[in-house]
Amino acid sequence: MEEDNDYTETYLGKLGELTLKGSNEHVFEKQLVANVRLALESVDAKAYTKSGRLYVSCTPQSCAGVEYALDRLIGITGWAKVVKTEKSIEAISAAVMELAKKAAAAGAKTFKIESKREDKAFPLNSYEISAQAANGVFDSGLLAVDVHNPDVIIRVEVRAECYVYSDQKKTCRGLPVGVSGKGLLLLSGGIDSPVAGYRMMRRGMKVECVYFHSYPYTSEEAQKKVEDLARIIADYGVDTHLNVIPFTDVQMKIKAKAPKEYTTLMLRLCMMKAANLLAKRIGADCIITGESLGQVASQTIQNLTVTEHFAELPLLRPLVGLDKEEIVDTSIEIGTYETSILPYEDCCVLFSPRHPVLKATIAEAEAIYKEMDIDALVQKAFEERRIFRYAIRDVIGERFATKPFNSQSGECKGHNRDTIS
Repeated sequence: MEEDNDYTETYLGKLGELTLKGSNEHVFEKQLVANVRLALESVDAKAYTKSGRLYVSCTPQSCAGVEYALDRLIGITGWAKVVKTEKSIEAISAAVMELAKKAAAAGAKTFKIESKREDKAFPLNSYEISAQAANGVFDSGLLAVDVHNPDVIIRVEVRAECYVYSDQKKTCRGLPVGVSGKGLLLLSGGIDSPVAGYRMMRRGMKVECVYFHSYPYTSEEAQKKVEDLARIIADYGVDTHLNVIPFTDVQMKIKAKAPKEYTTLMLRLCMMKAANLLAKRIGADCIITGESLGQVASQTIQNLTVTEHFAELPLLRPLVGLDKEEIVDTSIEIGTYETSILPYEDCCVLFSPRHPVLKATIAEAEAIYKEMDIDALVQKAFEERRIFRYAIRDVIGERFATKPFNSQSGECKGHNRDTIS
């Protein structure tokens, strides 16, 4: 570990929703800091929170890793690399001038200063700090003042220490992953389910994943696609496990036993039965799907009602009221879209009937499911699952490590344990 005096770079993250939690705020901040520290295990950095801000200090060699983590950190509204100065208007003005020079060199023409004074012992108030710090830039003719639509905003925060910065980046917002229990995500190779998992992570939920694979009817490339999607969303969720359940025998029996128009619905019900088993094994509090009302035939309100009837835990559908364009926009934002549209079909698509049932009833579905006598096959598929683990700490370690680390990503061994932490 480097000495503290080598931690010369500082990042500031703004806590959003966490500051509204009253007496429980410390619980959320503790989880946020734990998530940051876990992500940054392979680089020389330290993190803590104070007065509504997250602080990360690091060595210059660790900046790339820190920035990768902050870009994907759920629980802050934005972050910036800051300049720490002495707590004097002269030092603040000098730092403002340096940032103004960089902005002008990058093509900026106008600027504005926004100041925040938490330390009320500082002799100038926020308005006076902004006015005096702007004088040197304005007098030099480097940038013109524009308080309404500036090319660059330079921010000053006077706290226990003084921070000056201009390049503030927005991030995921939400609640720190881990404060809202654990959910099991039905992850397919499509656009919707990774977005559903991400949205629940933003509400503080730890998310584990399950994928149903029907080799040889679905290719190894299709499974690799889902593994890549799990790897991407793990960056936002700190880490995740992907459970791959072999569903070929289940799907072939559905095809042989169920009325043709009910095959897709029966497949969903078998998936839900397997998800119930896995959720119990890993201690999940709910099951998450990427279903959106009316998007496809299996997602009519009647069919959604039937699916939910077979769930033994709360069934969460974070995309239920979104249209496809909204879902696609989020998938592009989080980096899953290009992987999701790769041309490898999942098992749902390959066995879909031409005219699926649109308005199934619980009674009809239960009768058909019972007639199939398929529970033993579902149990067998569940027991034969393979488990893969992905974590942001390993991505940062592989790309940006400044000290030795042991990667934990990849297929897990000894996967018949009762719980997965």
